[in-house]
Amino acid sequence: MTAVELHTAGPARGRLHWALADSWNVTRRSLTHYQRQPAAIIWQLGFPILSVLLYGYVFGSAMKVPGGGDYRAFLMPGMFATTMAMGFMNTAMAMVTDVGKGVVDRFRSMPMAPSAVSAGRGLADLLVAVAELTILAATALAIGWRADGGPAAAVGAFGLLLLLRFSLIWVGVWLGLLVPNAESAGGLYAIAFPVMMISSALVAPSLMPGWLGTVAAWNPISSTVTATRGLFGNPVAGGGTWVEEHALLMAVVWPLVLTAVFLPLAVRRFRRLSR
Repeated sequence: MTAVELHTAGPARGRLHWALADSWNVTRRSLTHYQRQPAAIIWQLGFPILSVLLYGYVFGSAMKVPGGGDYRAFLMPGMFATTMAMGFMNTAMAMVTDVGKGVVDRFRSMPMAPSAVSAGRGLADLLVAVAELTILAATALAIGWRADGGPAAAVGAFGLLLLLRFSLIWVGVWLGLLVPNAESAGGLYAIAFPVMMISSALVAPSLMPGWLGTVAAWNPISSTVTATRGLFGNPVAGGGTWVEEHALLMAVVWPLVLTAVFLPLAVRRFRRLSR
């Protein structure tokens, strides 16, 4: 295990500074592990690029956008959002691996802030998400995608994407602490994949069967997708439902709700492991 510098909280040091220092040390450890596993990071960064090329070029000419518009321009915000959403699986796998190898037990035996393991893991994954978005956006620009909404709107769109990723980090941490082993964690893909597909990322909900389109429209991922499409100046193809008409609001509300639910669950689960 990578050496981690520890900080003992004394009377002259605030608990917040102690927790931040320990969290940063765990973040550095997590990023160091990425450097030592180049195949994993190549796959994590390369898969979104392959998906863009596959959907954009292989299926692009056969896909329709309600109201007209280029499908690749419609697709890219969806690919950004699904990449951010699927990242929770990497968080879950990393957590369950650390638990299985006894790394979390070692951390618990050290004089470090109880929140440092989860917060450090989350910060590391958020930094990786920034790298993913950068590479994916560069690929999108190379194949002709443009953010026509202006620089400020584009920054806001990327901020919403990172907010979605931040909220799902805690889902991944909780699941990683909940499942018993890495084999069981792999089964989470069977749940995650339909959630990604039943959204507005690849197809407008208005083109789906009525009940399925309603489910897709209320998918938190769809709110981020629709909001970022509008901010990027790409085809939106909204279906006219309340949640689609207020996509920008819901793109903020959904992540806040997910964080409010799963952050305490993750902390509680970690404390139970500590008993």
